[in-house]
Order: sequence, then structure tokens, then C-alpha cells
Amino acid sequence: MALNLEAAVGDRLALAVVAQYRLVTTEQLHLLTAAGVRIEQTRRRLMKLREEGLVERVTLPQAGRQRVWFATAYGVQVASEWPELRDFAAPRLIADPTAARLRVAHALTVSEVGLSFVQDARARGDICRPLDWIPEVHHPLGGGEAVIPDAVLFYRACSGSMLRAFVEVDRATMGPERLAAKLTAYARLHAYIPVAPPGRHRQAGGVQTQPGWRHRYPLFPRLLFVLDGTAAAGVDHRISALNAAARELEGRGALPREVPVLAVSMTDLLQRGPSAPVWRPVQDPAQRVSWTSKPAQRAAAKPVVHDPTTLRPWSSQP
Repeated sequence: MALNLEAAVGDRLALAVVAQYRLVTTEQLHLLTAAGVRIEQTRRRLMKLREEGLVERVTLPQAGRQRVWFATAYGVQVASEWPELRDFAAPRLIADPTAARLRVAHALTVSEVGLSFVQDARARGDICRPLDWIPEVHHPLGGGEAVIPDAVLFYRACSGSMLRAFVEVDRATMGPERLAAKLTAYARLHAYIPVAPPGRHRQAGGVQTQPGWRHRYPLFPRLLFVLDGTAAAGVDHRISALNAAARELEGRGALPREVPVLAVSMTDLLQRGPSAPVWRPVQDPAQRVSWTSKPAQRAAAKPVVHDPTTLRPWSSQP
């Protein structure tokens, strides 16, 4: 029997995306992996993968009975052996349709944000492939603690600059203070130097001198907060909390000085696209910039001043 290589490649990409993204709708998967063909082809592919025991689905009760897909334990096992998923961590909680249903809202929002970056890159001639969006990457802090972003984004601009970002998608299910505490956690990750385990080679003097994140990234990824589930006033309130956290960190660590920390409403992100000047630097929220931009000079964090007319030129920098 002849092997349809094109179909096999498409099946592999579809399974990889479903497994890595945790939960995706049929439409999201179609736009990520096969936007140039009719969506019926994606539906047939998913049904085939389901018949093979690689993916499963839940049907949302809302109008239209939207189908949401996730990888089965067998599908995760198969996909995790592929080199393109080398940073892949097996999904937690998604073991059956009930577990998938209970986390669907947040997971689909995260997938929608990832889709927006992929589509924006295609339109701009940049490179951000579906698997360049990696949810829930574990970054240890020692003592059993860790920072786990909603996603890590890898993005290559047409200029050749390689950009990386930690992305946090907030649906207003926690208070502003708990949201702002995430900034403190990232400051700890920025400064964290792991201790080499016994028996392993240590640097001169027996002490590690490199932060742990340098084992993965040449530069600390910029930090992007996507704010959903609240009106404009709620977005302002949550950015105010992030602004206050940034000001507190200013004298206690290098992260506020070295790493762009930006926030955007989900509405602006989806309506205008990630590359539009819709992002607000948490240290100076009056500005509106692209997520790929960085200020030429880092100033001390400023209290929130709601003046949307204030714009400043920013220079692109990886």
C-alpha cells in the first residue's frame, strides 16, 4: 500500500500541535496547521487521529456545540518522542473528557493568544511556526518551587532578530495582587543561580555563577501579560498593580531594568494584532508600543498615569 507522505506530515503536525497546546478547537487547529485548505480537511484529519486513539474531544454546550480536542495518553506518548517536541512536557490534568472540560476556558484562551502571534508573523513575513508557542515550560527556582509561564514564545523577525517571551494570560480569575506577584516570581527566576548537585562539575570555587535561565536562553525573555475577562477599567486596575510591583522591584533586582515587561488587553490583541502599538509597558503605562520594542533608555518605574496620548519612540531590539 502506497504511503501518502503529505497526509502523514499533516497528521504529525496536527497531533504535535494538539499535544503541545493542551486544548484547541477545530478552527484553531485548522488556522494553525492548514489555513490554506478547506476546514473539512482538518475535520477529517482529526477524526482519523481519533480513530487511531491519538486524540479525543469534548463538545462544549454553548450554541454551535464547538468541539475541543486534546491528546490522549497514547497520543502524548507518540508525540513526545519527536525531536520537534524536545521542550514538550506532558499535559497535566487532561486525562479524560471531564478533566479537559474543567480547564477548557483558560486553555483555549492561551491557544487563541498563540494563534494570534502565528497569524501575525505570517502576515508580516516573520517566522513563528505553530510549535514555536510552548505552553507550561517548567523553570525551577530551587526548593521544589518553579515558574511555569502560560507559554514561552519563540519568534524570528524578518530582520533576523530572534525574540523570546514569557506569556501570562490572565482571565481575571485572581485578584490584581496575585497577578502582580507573578512579576516578583519572574524577578526571582531572573536572579536565581542553581547549586550544582553533588558529584557534578562546578565552576572555580565550587559555586555556580550563571543564572539558571541562561542554560535555555541567551537573553532573558521579555514578559508579556495578556489581560482578559474584565472591562477597560479592570485592565487599568490590573496594570496599576503590575506597575506597583515593578516599582517595588526596581531597587531589589535587575529584571525591571533589563527586561521589557508589557501588558495588553485581549480585545486589543485580537482586534489589532500583536505587532500593533497596543502594549503598555508596566513601568510607564501611558505609552503604547509594539511587543517587539524596547526603550532606548530604561527609566525608573513610574506610577500609572492614564493618558493615552503620550507616545514615545522605541527602538527594536531582541
